[in-house]
Amino acid sequence: MHSRRTFLKIAGLAAARQALGQTKVTPSAKFVNTPVLRIGYEESGGSRGFPIILLHGFPDDAHAFDDVNSLLVKSGYRTLVPYLRGYGPTRFLDPKHPHMAEQAALGQDVIDFADALGFGRFAVAGFDWGGRAAAIAAVLHPDRVRAAVLIGGYTIQNVFALPPASAPATERAIWYQYYFNTERGRAGLQENRRAICRFLWQTWSPTWHFTDETFNRTAPSFDNPEFVDIVIHSYRHRMGNAPGEPRFLDLERRLAERPKINVPVITLYGQDDGIRRPAAEAPDERTDLPALVARRVIPGAGHFLPREKPDVVSTAILEVLAASK
Repeated sequence: MHSRRTFLKIAGLAAARQALGQTKVTPSAKFVNTPVLRIGYEESGGSRGFPIILLHGFPDDAHAFDDVNSLLVKSGYRTLVPYLRGYGPTRFLDPKHPHMAEQAALGQDVIDFADALGFGRFAVAGFDWGGRAAAIAAVLHPDRVRAAVLIGGYTIQNVFALPPASAPATERAIWYQYYFNTERGRAGLQENRRAICRFLWQTWSPTWHFTDETFNRTAPSFDNPEFVDIVIHSYRHRMGNAPGEPRFLDLERRLAERPKINVPVITLYGQDDGIRRPAAEAPDERTDLPALVARRVIPGAGHFLPREKPDVVSTAILEVLAASK
């Protein structure tokens, strides 16, 4: 249960949202080079605002946060939404660099992105791949990550051991992961990438009735020539069917131990997430997240929470930043 103080804070933020109006902020498209990538990203807000890095998942892109930005920017913050490796305009600087996407690489990409932009401290929020990358960034640099909103909770993986078998319904929900671990799955993703991604949107967020226009705004990101390699490697590596980059071996060993995230965190879950429905209560969550500010299960939402309930996400980001002062 929320304390009265927390409740009043949330109510105040919601009222501020209404007072500020629903006008969207139009981000500017930019690029920055890291040691490995030329990252395309969307930026909103003034250069003096405290930076918030928003991280999308699979299969999505920077447009996932289009409706999250406005309240953050109008509250004085600066938002940066990079396209992850393999998506949209982001490319490897060296075309011969291995097209890999293990979790450690995604987490390091966040730090490299912040370094390239000169951010000493910043906040992070993300879902799916982006939520895992945000969590790893917080593990790597708790001195730099001021606060985090993790949509889907603590998702850092032990890639050296397969998780125990789940109930049949749960295993069925991750059919795409098994599919991508076969050559038939690679060929299917190559030939039907937009159809597969659209199907995942529909099944992962069954109560979200998105328009063709919404999907078509993001679908070109899946045409990135590195997309298939990146997706296939990500899902094969986590099942032990593809090697990772040697430079990340020590970090993966550290992540396998489920390190605690010691920065202030709010976790959000879509109640109708088609991959896995969240438990109503999770008393053990604070074991991995000692500085947990709040845990919320959001009714009427599925996997793509920033698209379905953007106000919930932006309000959580403002609240966790307020708690981290």
